[in-house]
Amino acid sequence: MCDETISEKISVLTDTILDDYNKGKDIDGSCPYDQPDKKAIIDIINKMQIIIFPGHFKNSSYKVYTKRSGLSMLLEDVMFNLKKQITLVLGFSESYATLDDYAKSDAAAELALDFLGRIPHIREYIETDVPAAFNKDEIIYSYPGLYAIFVNRIAHELFTLGVPMIPRIMTEHAHSLTGIDIHPGASIGKYFFIDHGTGIVIGETTEIGDNVKIYQGVTLGALSTRGGQSLRNKKRHPTIRDNVTIYSGASILGGDTVIGRDVVIGGNAFITKSIAAGAKVSIKNQELRYNYDSKHPVEQCEVDGDAAWFYII
Repeated sequence: MCDETISEKISVLTDTILDDYNKGKDIDGSCPYDQPDKKAIIDIINKMQIIIFPGHFKNSSYKVYTKRSGLSMLLEDVMFNLKKQITLVLGFSESYATLDDYAKSDAAAELALDFLGRIPHIREYIETDVPAAFNKDEIIYSYPGLYAIFVNRIAHELFTLGVPMIPRIMTEHAHSLTGIDIHPGASIGKYFFIDHGTGIVIGETTEIGDNVKIYQGVTLGALSTRGGQSLRNKKRHPTIRDNVTIYSGASILGGDTVIGRDVVIGGNAFITKSIAAGAKVSIKNQELRYNYDSKHPVEQCEVDGDAAWFYII
């Protein structure tokens, strides 16, 4: 096929797609100039990682002589870009939608400064999220659970400030890298530890106390989503009290479900009712079936859910 023919076909296709853009599809969006820049938001996360963990992450593009000057440059960088991104998204919030561009810019500056003022608070919590271990550096550099928690700590502060869209972009970025899905609205106490982590889902109105450990595949979710938007701003996800351990594959659902202090939830448990403090929950009488071939009968054996090994991952 000659280049002239290809050019003609591209011209026709361009007209066809432009016409399709005018049909009001949801995927076309409203105004492409008022959308946040995902790359800029990810860059903010990366700069915040340097600020939160100054001894582990650095920006090689900064040529500075002192810690103070380096930190000052980072803060100014985050401030400039965060203000810009918040300005772009404020129109998605009913509280700011009617403001003109100048008022949105001023509001965005206040929100960005308020967020930066919370960095010591974020660092206080992150310090507790790094577990006691032989090599804490390895955890900070490589554990997906800690990275997901770090991003959520940042996103949660922006969420509580009422910043639209950006917090969710942040946590979904962490989700894409780690397989751990934590909504920025979730409230999480100190000494939170995620082990392994892949497949964890923590919903928006979840409340988690101090010293909670969660393993892979755990869901802290809503009991039903049939209410749709009518359930917005209502408690839909469980409350987890202090010193709770939840093992792999467990699902704890519902806004009225409260897991008491010092509870241990065994793997694959499905819970929709509150559990009193100090309880140990496990699935009893699991049954394994072995069918090697047609000449041998099916063998069955029960798994002792109370065995100590049941809780070892």
